Amino acid sequence: MKHAGSDALDAIEDLLVSLRQRSALRERKRGIFYLQSRSFLHFHEDPAGIFADVSHAGDMVRLRVQIQRERKTLLAHVDAILGPLEPIDRSG
Repeated sequence: MKHAGSDALDAIEDLLVSLRQRSALRERKRGIFYLQSRSFLHFHEDPAGIFADVSHAGDMVRLRVQIQRERKTLLAHVDAILGPLEPIDRSG
């Protein structure tokens, strides 16, 4: 499974915009997010779709993000991890 290229990231731009609203996350390269100084989330693509890898506290979870319902699941997972760290900036 290869890292998501530009076309795959274009296809999930709405998800990237939502992730960028989480002020605890920093996007160092398009589609690659860090929490504090650690790699937290990035995307892969393969024939089965686009997937997000979320790493936290030594665990890695891979979630498919091909359709809106799956993207909402990812955002809920991210928000559960961020918890009290995260005031969501919805102004942008």
